[in-house]
Amino acid sequence: MQPVKSDVEPASDSIVDRVYEQLKAMAVSYTFKPGERLNEGELAKGLGVSRTPLREALNRLNTEGFLRFTPGKGFFCRELDAREIFDLYELRKSIEVASIRLAIKRARDEDIDPLLEFLEATGPDPGERSSLEQVELDETFHERLMAMSGNAEMLRVLRNVNARIRFVRWIDMDRVNRSNTQGEHRAVVEGLKARNERTCVSVLEKHIDRRLDRITAAIKEGYAQIYMPAPTRPAPN
Repeated sequence: MQPVKSDVEPASDSIVDRVYEQLKAMAVSYTFKPGERLNEGELAKGLGVSRTPLREALNRLNTEGFLRFTPGKGFFCRELDAREIFDLYELRKSIEVASIRLAIKRARDEDIDPLLEFLEATGPDPGERSSLEQVELDETFHERLMAMSGNAEMLRVLRNVNARIRFVRWIDMDRVNRSNTQGEHRAVVEGLKARNERTCVSVLEKHIDRRLDRITAAIKEGYAQIYMPAPTRPAPN
């Protein structure tokens, strides 16, 4: 008996991954407007792919919280929701605190020293760096710090959280004193090297905490940037 051929060709992983990354960059930067329904036909045409890899990528982004799906209606850009962002900050704080406790037990000095060198190289002064570049440096620091816990699943969750709060962090970065931020980074790494859990946890909690009113203010400014074109608005990669 001859196998039955499907009318739908399977999408290669490389195509799906490429489409996923492109759509994720658009979702993170709110190239799609909050609450906007995504036109799958136009997206497929614009990205030069068929509906199959597009749908696989959209489903993945929905599962990971970057898009919303409503049965019978389709995929939508997620809203900028203050409570959701606040909850994500709480999640970020909880896993970073848990991971630093593991890192104190597992990290070697030869793993910690390069992170101190990274802080020296990036410096306390933002210089000519854009908000986007500063956020990328901050994410790199925290992900390298978490990697020393030896827990790959914690790191995977942190990367998801970082991407989902990134737009608000771009806006919020203008309110942050980078010198203070870098000082807190250094205090955490030095506390880690000294195996001082109390210092590490205390500094990290203070460093990551964001009040709901501060998040709400950043979201209000974010909506203004989305609907009023400005040259400072970050562009997707």
